[in-house]
Amino acid sequence: MQRIIFYLVLLITSTIFSQSEEEQAARATIETFFEGFHKGDTILMKSVMSDKLILQTAFRNKEGKDVLVSDSPDKILKAIATRPADQKWDERILSYNIQIDANMANVWTPYEFWFNDKFSHCGVNSFQLFKDGDTWKIIYLIDTRKRAACGKE
Repeated sequence: MQRIIFYLVLLITSTIFSQSEEEQAARATIETFFEGFHKGDTILMKSVMSDKLILQTAFRNKEGKDVLVSDSPDKILKAIATRPADQKWDERILSYNIQIDANMANVWTPYEFWFNDKFSHCGVNSFQLFKDGDTWKIIYLIDTRKRAACGKE
């Protein structure tokens, strides 16, 4: 009976640790994305992006209407690559909530965005990742942007 309990505990422990390793790998994908974003290194960003990445932003406009905007990854990458040297874009990730099932992951990251060390807006990023072999790739990114609910006005 003790052997059965020992092997059961060993199995459960190894399952927990393997999930933790996958969560760390998914988180590393997001961290690599933002490392490239902050450095203006679009090659580094592309290394964790799917070729078919979908980008969207959800927000409420000045008239109070809910808006969903889709963007091209190329447009975002061009903006980052041509960002003037005197501009500092600092997206500060506040936490990570990672959920994984097989080769799919969701990474939910509340954030604050600072422009030239001045608070701009906050929101949440929702990353959908696909594990292609041994590599997690971002296949979908939607974010929210708001100012009023941030407490930074």
